[in-house]
Amino acid sequence: PVKQLVYGVNHDEYEGDDVISNASCTTNSITPVAKVLDAEFGIDAGTLTTVHAYTGSQSLIDGPMAKRRRGRAAAENIVPTSTGAAGAAQEVLPQLEGKIDGMAMRVPVPTGSLTEFVVSLDETVTAEEVNAAFRDAADSGPLAGVLGYTDDEVVSSDIVGLPFSSYVDLGSTNVIAGGKLLKILTWYDNEYGFSNRMLDMAAYVHDEA
Repeated sequence: PVKQLVYGVNHDEYEGDDVISNASCTTNSITPVAKVLDAEFGIDAGTLTTVHAYTGSQSLIDGPMAKRRRGRAAAENIVPTSTGAAGAAQEVLPQLEGKIDGMAMRVPVPTGSLTEFVVSLDETVTAEEVNAAFRDAADSGPLAGVLGYTDDEVVSSDIVGLPFSSYVDLGSTNVIAGGKLLKILTWYDNEYGFSNRMLDMAAYVHDEA
């Protein structure tokens, strides 16, 4: 199988392979935050929902497709569908194998997407502790420039053109169940942010050649 590499998360596992995958935009969105959460607090289990801009895999008018919901008019519907990001995330972060799953909601915007990640943690946490961990990871180390964060009350059009793979909405971080059940929201420009990581990965491969 082709190795999936997410820049900032596991790109250092590149070993001169002739063909690699930069994974998907959603995988690039979820794995940075999952890596931070697992390293800092331990992930017991989790589920992700990507609220995703519509793509070329959908129809602009109602019509027949193998995945029936994707055959409905993309610019006029919220479309529940599958995502490969949960499986890919487990390949990128093998310690999470069997621990996470997910789905997608395709929505009528041309770009600018959002991942909701709900996780049960091994440790009891506060929202402030979780947000501090994201800030620290984004400000230095391998995730600097890959993971971002905001305290502003942004909407999807505000994040179009941002270079980050994952842009955590800190004000939406929510902890319940005595501090062991966590929900976070993280934004991403599924076109531009992902394209930046392709360039980063290409530069890394060139330097390693």
